Amino acid sequence: MDINSIIIVLFGSSFGLILRIFIQNNLKINLGFNIQNTSIVNFIASFFLGILVALNFIHNKILLLSYAGFLGSFSTFSSFIYQLFVLLQQGKLMRLFFHYIEAIILSFCCFYLGYYLMQIFK
Repeated sequence: MDINSIIIVLFGSSFGLILRIFIQNNLKINLGFNIQNTSIVNFIASFFLGILVALNFIHNKILLLSYAGFLGSFSTFSSFIYQLFVLLQQGKLMRLFFHYIEAIILSFCCFYLGYYLMQIFK
């Protein structure tokens, strides 16, 4: 990997990290049940990933900026795993199960929605 590629990934990841921290600290959504802000970030990242996959970028610098840089830093798989671990430690097994299902299914639905919308608008 050359220095230009590293700079591009760092640039994208900086914006991804800033946006993730902003959403995790400031966004409160109540849909009648508690959705973790980490899940909201993952839903948004999945939606944008669906859009990017539908756009089918070929240019390497765009891939590095968007996939590896921005979305790699914006999405929070390790935070999701930590939340599951905390629920396990607290003995909240039903909540752990529903949080896992919520995150996997809704993230996939957000991905598909982004992909589907881009297929319509292409």
